[in-house]
Order: sequence, then structure tokens, then C-alpha cells
Amino acid sequence: MVSHKKNKELKTMQNQSTPAIKNIINALQQQQVIAYPTEAVFGLGCDPDSETAVNKLLELKQRPWEKGLILIADSYEQLKNYVDDSQLTDQQRQTMFATWPGPVTWVVPAKKTTPKWLTGKFDTLAVRVTNHELVKELCSQYGKPIVSTSANLSGLEPCRTTGEVVEQFQDTIPILDGEVGGRLNPSEIRDAMTGQLYRKG
Repeated sequence: MVSHKKNKELKTMQNQSTPAIKNIINALQQQQVIAYPTEAVFGLGCDPDSETAVNKLLELKQRPWEKGLILIADSYEQLKNYVDDSQLTDQQRQTMFATWPGPVTWVVPAKKTTPKWLTGKFDTLAVRVTNHELVKELCSQYGKPIVSTSANLSGLEPCRTTGEVVEQFQDTIPILDGEVGGRLNPSEIRDAMTGQLYRKG
């Protein structure tokens, strides 16, 4: 009885979120920058395969392209078009998968075909399989990863609520309304090949 009720509630939540996600997917397809909640803060995102969209995002953030960007996905399968999986050992994969889905971003070898607007000056790419249900649903329905960088203008604190996103960005970008995951810090960043910690989570 309780299980049936939970399933019914989950179905209702999914039905309610679908129109919002469809609107965001439409924005992504139109090469727009979007804002969405992640595990700790709101993120800015766009279609990773659109140079136009990525350039808009970099301009909005005032972020140098050389730094590279993070891709956030529903599953590792979604990342395989961008990651040179052949360079990873079974042990390295297992170490990554043990932290996913979750707030750990791994720097991995990028495929030679992965655009420079994603990798920046590097031959690696930062990737994460998210455990934020709304973002998982977005990536699942969109069918591929999206770019992820913290939603804040240069010099300002990252946004943690929809209201803060509106305050910083006005009505310039579509927002996927939702709660952040409650973590205090942005995702930890580690190197999958060496284990080096780039950013503590």
C-alpha cells in the first residue's frame, strides 16, 4: 500500500516536471544558455556540441576558453562520445564509477574529436555523472550531457536559489526551477589518470 502510494507520488512529480524540462530542452536545441540546480549550487549549461552556445556561456561568465569546461551527464554512456575510454585502465574506471552518481568530477583523456571549446588548452575533459534527480532527468530526456559551470557573474558568489539566478542574470536565461542538492561546496575535481586532487569538495 505504501509502495503504491510512493509510486503514484513519483509519477505525479515526473508529470509535473516534464513541461519545464521540455521548455529547457527547447532552449538547449536553440543554442541558448540555461540555468539549472546541481548538487551544491545552480549551474549554467548549454549544448556541448554547439560552439555558438558555448561561446555565449563563456561570454556570460567572462571565462577564458583556455580553462575548459565540465560536462555533466545522466550516465557514463552519455560521456563516451567525448571521453577516450581506451586510455583508462579497469582500476581507474572502477575508482571513478565508485563515486558516481555523485558530486565528484573526474578529469579524463578526451577524444581527439572532442571540440576545443570544451577541452580548452588541454587534451583532457572534466566529466561528472550527477545524482541530482532533476538534472539526471534533463540529461536523460535530452539524450546527451550538458555543459556545467557555476551560475555566477564574474566576482559574485555562485547562485543557490532560482531567486539568486534572477537577481544576477535578470531574465536573460531560461531557468530550470528546482532545489540544489544541499552540499556546501561545489563538486570535488580529481584526475582519473593520476588521482591528483584539483579542487576539494
